[in-house]
Amino acid sequence: MKTSESINRRAFLQLTGSTGAMLALGFSLTDCKGKEAQAASQLTNLSEDVITGRELNPFIIINSDGKIILMAHKPEMGQGTWQSMPLIIAEELEVTLDQVQIRMAKVEKKYGDMSVGGSYSVRGSWMDLRKAGAAAREMLTQAAANTWKVPVSECYAKEAKIYHKSSNKSLPYGELVEEASKLTVPKEPKLKDPKDFKLVGQKIARPDIPLKVNGTAQFGIDVKIPGMLYVSVLRSPVFHGTVKNIDDTETKKIAGVKQVIQAERKLNNHKLYGVAVLADSYWAALQGKKALKVEWNIKDVDKVNTDQQYTQLRELTKTEGVTARKEGDFAAGFAKASKKVEAIYELPFAAHAPMEPQNCVAWVQGNKIDIWAPTQIPDSAKKELAEYLKIPEENISLNITFLGGGFGRRLFADAIMEAAYISKQANAPVKVLWTREDDMTGGPFRPGTVSSFKGGLDASGKVIALQHKVVAPSIMDNMFGSKDPKQRQDDGAMEGIKESSYEIPNSSYQNIFAETTLPIGWWRAVYSTTTAFAHECFIDELAHTAKKDPLDFRVGMIQKNLRMKSLYTFLRDKSGWDKPLPKGWGKGVAAWEFFAGRAGHVVFVSKKPTGGLQIEKVVVAIDCGTAVNPDNVKSQVEGATVMALMAALRDSITFKDGVPQQTNFDNYRMMRMSEIPSIEVHLVPSVEKPDGVGEPGLPPLAPALANAVFAATGKRIRKLPFDLDTV
Repeated sequence: MKTSESINRRAFLQLTGSTGAMLALGFSLTDCKGKEAQAASQLTNLSEDVITGRELNPFIIINSDGKIILMAHKPEMGQGTWQSMPLIIAEELEVTLDQVQIRMAKVEKKYGDMSVGGSYSVRGSWMDLRKAGAAAREMLTQAAANTWKVPVSECYAKEAKIYHKSSNKSLPYGELVEEASKLTVPKEPKLKDPKDFKLVGQKIARPDIPLKVNGTAQFGIDVKIPGMLYVSVLRSPVFHGTVKNIDDTETKKIAGVKQVIQAERKLNNHKLYGVAVLADSYWAALQGKKALKVEWNIKDVDKVNTDQQYTQLRELTKTEGVTARKEGDFAAGFAKASKKVEAIYELPFAAHAPMEPQNCVAWVQGNKIDIWAPTQIPDSAKKELAEYLKIPEENISLNITFLGGGFGRRLFADAIMEAAYISKQANAPVKVLWTREDDMTGGPFRPGTVSSFKGGLDASGKVIALQHKVVAPSIMDNMFGSKDPKQRQDDGAMEGIKESSYEIPNSSYQNIFAETTLPIGWWRAVYSTTTAFAHECFIDELAHTAKKDPLDFRVGMIQKNLRMKSLYTFLRDKSGWDKPLPKGWGKGVAAWEFFAGRAGHVVFVSKKPTGGLQIEKVVVAIDCGTAVNPDNVKSQVEGATVMALMAALRDSITFKDGVPQQTNFDNYRMMRMSEIPSIEVHLVPSVEKPDGVGEPGLPPLAPALANAVFAATGKRIRKLPFDLDTV
């Protein structure tokens, strides 16, 4: 179905040039100590006449004194874009990192798509950023050639200077930028040969980490502006409830409470309502909310119950869906099979649970809005907000802060629109801060899915028939709606399945639409977090039915996709797959390729003397093409693996009479450091263009773990989450 490009995770707008203001967050890449770190923590709007220097393109500003400013145009939520993307520019610009300052870009159209999601930041901007750096380098080189009146072929760039080959004369970029800025920007500048890279591919410390360690980094939750009121919102206990009556008598008696007003936010295709308490402190706002008495219209609202919901999802597996991929004739192949296997897998709804709950500072003044927010979609948020409040987009100033986790939750601008709505009604600057309970229960949730399988093997143990039906609510339908039933399926529900590298002569992969009134949305690795578990576990079932080694079995089904075949070979070597295991141990393998990239896990488990299992070690291989910063790739894969462990062993949102039953970290538990097993991450050597990093390390973990459990105990796990102590 057609979707709005403003909300599509994989949409990328071609980078364009124009002028505009910038948000400066400046520091040296190699020195984040003392006063520099303190200055780096201060988010300040600086106009272009304050940021002095010539703009060779939207990403590069060079001062006459030689200061080089590179603009980071993607929000930083721990994934490392704040460093990796300017680093790509620096590589082609031929500058060292100690010659560079990074400034966080203000939300302007000249930067193109500024959103972060779909593991797309580096892979989507790789060529554009290289060209930006190379074009500036060529302009500076031409400027030097013009100054010396020599052919440009006799000049070269090195460490922020242009040199003349024969005379060894040199000019720093600062002395050339005036002349260079007058030249035409090359459309197709010559890019460096990857073998000559000096920065790309090196392990370089991230500059944002010292700020986060010493507490000077500014997240959305830290923002304060003069005169702002703190806001806490009482929300309907079930989704789609509306306000019937408000009794704020006791609330207004609380010292510090200033106003009580109705609130609303737009989430996907839903308008969700609440009552906001505005006060001169957050504590007063919270106490005022506790004292509120609100009567809700919820009689006719769909009150979801998880047990009933999954009964319906399982029933839908008996129906036919939309075919996403088909090879041969499944029915005929299955009928001929010597051995047949059937199974159903269930995966739960899940919350994003970022450490920093949703928040936003908003100030609506007539036809003008100022926003400070931790968002993954700064440009789309401006557009949505403009449409929501009927204010011209150019009158909205959106300032990006650090994000205390995103995981897809901050691809939705509902908290921003809620804050702006409240500010407009209150005629005051406000800081809306969600409680942990708000954040956990307010949606959107990762959609739960049910997968049904039928698989057939011939007498030799070869898979000759496979059917996989995915029953799933549609994120795209939830967001945009459609009157045409044929358009309600979400193609994303089949990601990784329809591109599967397994070559099976008779196969059918179907998507069956499931209705839901719950707000759902993208979650780190989206549907692959559920479908990969089901698909890779069932492949394991077929391998054991065929009495074949699970890794050999998988490799044997791959002929054309050489990168996936090589990934398995690499993973076999790095994990020591062929080495004998101690008594009571089991090992499991899984790999997954989807829009973001490809990775694989091998998990080792052992039986505990007291019963149950423990994870001994996790080995991960990722083929992400060229690794801009290998150390950052490893940290992202480690983080994805830990998040996948939570999804496998703990994460589940259930509903009773429409009310989410998990509300905080006491019953939606995070993994503690002491609970995290040894995780080894290995990067497949590659000179291919960069692929995704933030998400590929998540989908294969759960199936690899469940397959290891089966190897150790003979018990097949077909439902998440599960408890290692009771398997």
